[in-house]
Amino acid sequence: MSRKPISLKREIPLLVWLVVVWAALWQDFSPGNLLFGALIAVVVARIFYLPPVELSGRFNLLRAFAFAFVFLGKVAAASFQVMYLAIFKGPRVTNAVVAVPLRSQSDLLMTATGHVISLIPGSLVVEVDRSTSTLYIHGLNIRNSADSDRLRKEVQDTEASLIRIMGSAEEVEALRNDQRQLRETRQLRDETGEAL
Repeated sequence: MSRKPISLKREIPLLVWLVVVWAALWQDFSPGNLLFGALIAVVVARIFYLPPVELSGRFNLLRAFAFAFVFLGKVAAASFQVMYLAIFKGPRVTNAVVAVPLRSQSDLLMTATGHVISLIPGSLVVEVDRSTSTLYIHGLNIRNSADSDRLRKEVQDTEASLIRIMGSAEEVEALRNDQRQLRETRQLRDETGEAL
């Protein structure tokens, strides 16, 4: 596989992080160990190919704080739900693996979405299909297709929140267009329903 050259300036944060991890693992922050760790970091970065994480260049701090608050609320609510299911339902609880297609092709957003969902009790990412941007989620208490749709919507809403926080301008615009089309579809459905 051919590798595009990465400038040293872009690689410095990775190298520094690798040196810190090296020293922490050895529990030795002496100059000799740090120097040897730097040598190992350069060798690892040059030999083992890792695709670079493409950042969008934007981060909405206000939305991030709101997201963190909502996330903590979901964790607390889900913890009580899992406790209830464990105590009162026990082995009668049904589970399912649900495929959730994501909007974004970004590895960073796909990973962030998967981590957020896995941190909420009762759901866990069991597989990621990077080529189609699909997460396969093991969900607790999934009894029917309505429950599957609810889990799918929750994951897609989480991804939408993360796009608003750190997605590219194109992803944010695509999200707005999707929401606009959804509103128009609902409005048309409501008008058609009233006409009948």
